[in-house]
Amino acid sequence: MFTKKIGIDLGTCNSLVFVPGKDVVINEPSVVAVSISENKILAVGEEAKEMTGRTPDTIKVYRPLKDGVIAEYRVTEAMLRYFIDKVCRFRFIKPELMVGVPAGISSTEKRAVIEAGMSAGAKAVYTVQEPILAAIGAGIPIDSCSGHMIVDIGGGTTEVGVISLGGVVVVKSLRVAGDKMDLAISNYIKQKYNVAIGEKTIEEIKVKIGTALPEKEEREIEVRGRDLISGLPRMITVSSNEICDTLSEVLEEIIKVIKQVFRETPPELSADIMDKGMVISGGGALIRNIDALITEETGVPSFVADDPLYCVAKGTGVVLDNLDVYKRSIMSRR
Repeated sequence: MFTKKIGIDLGTCNSLVFVPGKDVVINEPSVVAVSISENKILAVGEEAKEMTGRTPDTIKVYRPLKDGVIAEYRVTEAMLRYFIDKVCRFRFIKPELMVGVPAGISSTEKRAVIEAGMSAGAKAVYTVQEPILAAIGAGIPIDSCSGHMIVDIGGGTTEVGVISLGGVVVVKSLRVAGDKMDLAISNYIKQKYNVAIGEKTIEEIKVKIGTALPEKEEREIEVRGRDLISGLPRMITVSSNEICDTLSEVLEEIIKVIKQVFRETPPELSADIMDKGMVISGGGALIRNIDALITEETGVPSFVADDPLYCVAKGTGVVLDNLDVYKRSIMSRR
């Protein structure tokens, strides 16, 4: 069976590839390693991420997407080609590509995504707003005349959208999400402990002890880093409530955007959302107690979607299965 359609959740931190009939077939970091001297791509995805912080001056490791949009065009093109080659057994068949993009993306940024996909070997490239894809992937019936709210917290952006009758009624895109959380943790550890830690360690802290609300029974984790004064390796112990305080400013910005969307939502749809609750998706949804924090701050029930990391990718699969229907409504095409 030839792969003629591919859905990609092109994320700032991770990219997921969905193939109809096979589900998510690739889930790899959005990282590319380049040889400066030879101007050549050395590694993409997991292999490239392993090189982060370990490369000589002749090799540079890129994260080609920033805040959910393309920052390094050529590197993004190489990454897309890598994904297409990995999925398509026969490269003489050019696949149709569907890519999720932030709701706040400009026409120039959208054009960059389309052109990168075409240059990477796609026959056609479609873009769909991530809130719609996340809602579809979370199992929300977006075609109903009822209002639904999705909060998609990714690596580079947080997308908050109210959806009804297959379209977005109100949407806000905030370029504050997982990356800003990582930066906040890194800065806190530097300021309090005078220790510098790497990206992998930050991710480990966030995953193992990250929480949106203080906990009675604190969790702790031992992490290794470089002492900023002596320059020597050092081990420190960090608690979950420290990380809760550290993440509070970033989460506060996300909650402000949710409240702003509510202020612009028609009363009838607000009542629907109050009745059903809002759905949280994306990697940020995996932070413990984030649904409880949002419920506490807004007074509206909220819950984390099943497999929140895969919602956008699964949404591309549903749209690809019904491509002709969606072409007329929620997509732009080249």
